[in-house]
Amino acid sequence: MTKQNKTERFNQVALQHMDAAYNLAKWLTRNPQDAEDVLQESFMKAFRHLDNFRGEDGRSWLLAIVRNTCYTWLKSKHQIPMDVFDDESHYSGSPPSFSDAFTANNPEHIVLKNLDSDLINQAIQQLPIQFREVLVLREQESFSYLEIACITGVPLGTVMSRLARARVMLRQLLIPHFTEDFGQ
Repeated sequence: MTKQNKTERFNQVALQHMDAAYNLAKWLTRNPQDAEDVLQESFMKAFRHLDNFRGEDGRSWLLAIVRNTCYTWLKSKHQIPMDVFDDESHYSGSPPSFSDAFTANNPEHIVLKNLDSDLINQAIQQLPIQFREVLVLREQESFSYLEIACITGVPLGTVMSRLARARVMLRQLLIPHFTEDFGQ
C-alpha cells in the first residue's frame, strides 16, 4: 500500500470517529489534556497498524486501540486502582430501584426538570474505570453489548454485568441529590 493510499484509508477508517475516540479517552483519563495526549498516541498506533485492520467496524477497532492506550497510560501513571472491585464494600444492602426512590414523583418529570449534567458527569467520574468505560461506550457512544465486548476484550456476560452494576452505582450516587431537591 502506498503512503498516499494508506493515508486515504486511514482517513476513511479512523478519522471520522475522532469525537467518539476523544470522548472515551476523556472519560477514562478524567482529564481533557491527558485525553488529547492519549488520543494522539492512539491515532499514531492506529496508523502504524492500519495494515492489520481487516475491514471490520472501524469505530470499534479504533476505540479498542484508544481504550488499550488509555489503560497503558493510566498504568504508567499509576492511576488505575489495582484492587479488585468488591460488591459488598460498594453496596450497603440491596440497591434501591427507581420506583422505590421516586414513588411520590414521576421520574421522567424529575429528570426533565432537574437534569444537571454536571452532577451526572461527576457521578460517572466516580465510577470505577471498568464500569465507567462500559457505561460511556453504551450510553454515550451507543455501542452494542457485543461491540463493547470486542472493544474491552471481556466476555459479553461481563459487559452486561458491568453495565448493570454501573447503572446501579450511578443511581446510588445520584439518588441523594434528587431526594434532597424534593425534600425526601
